Amino acid sequence: MTVIALLQLDPTVGDIAGNVALVEAAAAKAAKAGADMAVASELVISGYPPRDMLMDATFVSACEMAAMGVSSSIPLLIGTPLSAEKSRQKPFNGAVRVADSRTAKIVGRKQLLPTYDVFDEGRYFQADDGPGIDRSLRGASVGITICEDAWQHIGEVPADYPADPIEQLATWQHQGEPLAITVNLSSSPYHLAKEGVRARLVRKAASTLGHPFLLCNQIGGNDDLLFDGRSIVGWPDGTVVQGPAWCSGILMVNIENPSAAQWIPLDSNGDDDLEIVGAGAEPTMPSKGQDLLSAVTLGLGDYCKKSGIGKIVLGMSGGIDSAVCAAIACQAVGASNVLGLAMPSRHSSDHSIEDAKATAEALGMELQILPINEIHESVDETLQGELDAGNPVAKENLQARIRGTLVMGAANARGAMAIATGNKSELAMGYCTLYGDMNGGYAPLGDLYKTEVYEVAHAINANAGGKSPITESTMTKAPSAELAPDQKDEDNLPPYTVLDPILEDWIERGIRNASPLTPEVLSRMHANEHKRWQLCPAPRVSNRAFGQGWRQPLASRR
Repeated sequence: MTVIALLQLDPTVGDIAGNVALVEAAAAKAAKAGADMAVASELVISGYPPRDMLMDATFVSACEMAAMGVSSSIPLLIGTPLSAEKSRQKPFNGAVRVADSRTAKIVGRKQLLPTYDVFDEGRYFQADDGPGIDRSLRGASVGITICEDAWQHIGEVPADYPADPIEQLATWQHQGEPLAITVNLSSSPYHLAKEGVRARLVRKAASTLGHPFLLCNQIGGNDDLLFDGRSIVGWPDGTVVQGPAWCSGILMVNIENPSAAQWIPLDSNGDDDLEIVGAGAEPTMPSKGQDLLSAVTLGLGDYCKKSGIGKIVLGMSGGIDSAVCAAIACQAVGASNVLGLAMPSRHSSDHSIEDAKATAEALGMELQILPINEIHESVDETLQGELDAGNPVAKENLQARIRGTLVMGAANARGAMAIATGNKSELAMGYCTLYGDMNGGYAPLGDLYKTEVYEVAHAINANAGGKSPITESTMTKAPSAELAPDQKDEDNLPPYTVLDPILEDWIERGIRNASPLTPEVLSRMHANEHKRWQLCPAPRVSNRAFGQGWRQPLASRR
């Protein structure tokens, strides 16, 4: 019986000592549970992605030395940056094997370096010319790949690489001895429905190799990127074992008996149930709303934890976006650490305040009501000459900026972080105010279309167990910024059920939707690029998010 432990961990970028401790503790627990060998994720020692930290040779050297010094009683494969072999060269993205009483050894360097979407590894690393191989499993040989090295094999990458590491390993033999297993140290970012693609990956790799293929993925949020875990193993017959999402733990895999797999949780987040899936079946797809809720909650929680932020302030209008953000914030940092500000103006409806109160009460968070009429009138009077002769939108924007000032003031006073509550649909259309409702250090809904926000709201209520935080009124009333009398979003935008498919087709697929509204929508979208350049970080949950994956010119014509 051979048992491999996949260490599904949540490293912090730059915290070398903390990440080493995380790996050592998990490896010790795996060894105690009977593992013969353990595998950690890609760049777990530096945290992923370390970005321009990798341009500091002292940081890379410190990571390599720390990886070499990791203590483990069983063979342990660790992802880490590796120093360049010559001066003026880039470092490697590599794997180190350590074990008690053995000399630590570099056993693999990444071959395929992605430079598309959110990836820019060609900026930081040099590529190796072959996969790694190590005799670390009871003297048997183990193939070693690092993340992208395996994706080429199923044609899921928009790149033309010169080699396929899986095919290279399939032909490897040492003195007539084939590989026993192949592992993949991975930091595979999340987007919706990606777990089905990973199942296809491990199945095809295992079939080509003729032995089990094990992918160890990290979890957590690092800036705008999310990692869902779901570490996964495939066998040549098509059997798959997949670990749970959104939680740290150890996937214990019996190579000879997939049904004997076990999950050892290391935290209380997420669903601790692993899946064992036969050759003719697929891993269970979670409901979209629940998966998105888990994703953005972990994203905000990790952003706060890893940045030393303990408190959150947000504006609460009684609308769907702010209600969902409040629920996410309470889950991420605790309701006692969240302050909501309801800031009614003369254009606010009565139900707006009542809905905000009901949401705050159900969540157990603090809510302050700060009417802005007097401030608004004072600013109106001061700028009257400009406003009377200018664009009428300027008067509306003043209200948003007054509210933004109050939110930022309360956040500064409490040593808290303000969060922006806007969604992807609004950001695409520029239906948001710079230095107003865009204020904040993080935007939990920044990559969710408006229609997806409603799906997340339903998931929040389904999980509540008691009084639903998102009221029926909030769920059913027409969306409105309430910056003008009887204003509705549909006065300025197509219905979100029409708008969102147009946006999703263009942003994520590059397809012009057949709707007659498409030219007008895309023209407005491109005209508002300047606002998106000033957007705070938002957790990426789609195939293509604004930010790193959306690199449009700012001053341009089209």
